[in-house]
Amino acid sequence: MLYLLAFIGAVTLAVLLWKGFGPSAHTHPGRALGPDDDPEFLWKVDREVHRRRTEGPAAPDQDPGD
Repeated sequence: MLYLLAFIGAVTLAVLLWKGFGPSAHTHPGRALGPDDDPEFLWKVDREVHRRRTEGPAAPDQDPGD
């Protein structure tokens, strides 16, 4: 009988430790993504960089007084 109680206590302790420190204990499902983690933002930045490269070098600003 004593072994059965010890087994139940050990299983209970293991379950509580698993719930407290298990793999899902440190995830943040509702965490907001920053711009550098957002795939859509990165895609837009990459598209803008590609667009600027394909347009060629920017024309130098001309002085209006010339």
